Amino acid sequence: MEVKNLCKAYGDLPVLENVSFTVGVGVTALWGPSGVGKTTLLRILLGLEKPDSGELMGTAVRWSAVFQEDRLLPWLTVRQNVEAVLFDDAAAKAAACLDAVGLTDAADALPHTLSGGMKRRAAIARALAKGGKLLLLDEPFTGLDAAARAQCADAIRQRFSDAVILLV
Repeated sequence: MEVKNLCKAYGDLPVLENVSFTVGVGVTALWGPSGVGKTTLLRILLGLEKPDSGELMGTAVRWSAVFQEDRLLPWLTVRQNVEAVLFDDAAAKAAACLDAVGLTDAADALPHTLSGGMKRRAAIARALAKGGKLLLLDEPFTGLDAAARAQCADAIRQRFSDAVILLV
């Protein structure tokens, strides 16, 4: 994936100015203080926002994302939230992804009954289920203890071993 001279401003406030980089398969970390445009960059790469100028190449692939917010559908169970991104063999794939993040026992729970860490793991399981060649992670491990963080990171590495991963 390549980004060339990407610019984005909100009114008079420039957020991204001539951002350029190339990344390949593997994990690339985006690190910086709050408010420097990391989430905006991810939203542009996903097509959720338009840049003011610049070029994006290699983003027209199947992608998955874990946003800062869990974005679980509150009327669906954890299992149904994962199945929502699947087309075939949904039950088996969802079960495997929930197992990979340690949520098998919570599969039939509604999101409002989960802890913050469990919601994060459900969002990660959904991204695992969807798969793709591009994975964008916006603070995906917030609220996870060390063991859950390691388990989820391992599941991501296994599932997306041949993908471009951008990690904020």
